[in-house]
Amino acid sequence: MIFPLEQLIEFSGNVYEITCAAVRRAYQLSMVRDPEIAENDGKVVSLAARQVFTNQVEYKIEEQ
Repeated sequence: MIFPLEQLIEFSGNVYEITCAAVRRAYQLSMVRDPEIAENDGKVVSLAARQVFTNQVEYKIEEQ
């Protein structure tokens, strides 16, 4: 699985926001050693980005 560049180009929201969500998800995946990582040849960032872009995981920005 490669990084979802097409989805990034077509994304109309805040790119910084979705990048932060993908980074946080990549960290989570690497910490729990998700079996889906093995299916993705160990590429955590591309897996996390795909999950965020396809809404497999949801994110929200918390107000401080």
